[in-house]
Amino acid sequence: MDEATYIYSLIAEGEHVEQDFKYEISDARKIARTLSAFANTQGGRLLIGVKDNGRIAGVRSDEEMYMIEAAAHLYCKPEVVVAMHVYKVEGRTVVVAEVARAHSRPVMALDEQGRGWAYVRVADENILATPVHLRVWRDKSSERPEVLSFTPFERGVLELLSGDEECSMAHICRVMRASRPVIQRVLSQFINWGVVAMRYNGHGFVYRCCDMD
Repeated sequence: MDEATYIYSLIAEGEHVEQDFKYEISDARKIARTLSAFANTQGGRLLIGVKDNGRIAGVRSDEEMYMIEAAAHLYCKPEVVVAMHVYKVEGRTVVVAEVARAHSRPVMALDEQGRGWAYVRVADENILATPVHLRVWRDKSSERPEVLSFTPFERGVLELLSGDEECSMAHICRVMRASRPVIQRVLSQFINWGVVAMRYNGHGFVYRCCDMD
């Protein structure tokens, strides 16, 4: 497969959870958010020099690669390893930057004040990670018990999440009469055990018991 055919095949996929188009890179901090989202989710790639509609605009590869390196090493904590490849298509340069899923999460993107924010990739968007995400990642290294046992309170949360409707954090806290930190701890435990799933519904993250078929 030649370079043009390969790039066209990627563009044909459109933007999705593992792919993003960038016309150009003008702000390394903003790109750090995308790198954070890819690293914290499934990994992914940036096609730089490609417009949102899939048309190839081309870039100056040296400048773009410098900005990506700055985003990966200066504005991501821990640093992100990015593999970059340069392709020539229609006489224009397209840079493909590939990011692997991080072994240790979260990967934080630093803002102008030096504060770290973790992002996740949902469809073709970078969404700010919730405290539940952060807790899930923090607790991920703990061993999963072979036999699950729940307190009456935890069973109550599971019963609530077993209904037909997905539940928001606010709803769970209200029904269970518990604080957000308490519910975040319980949800993290359930998510790491694989009994509860979280999903972004366009407004925020909601929770529901997994199908256990």
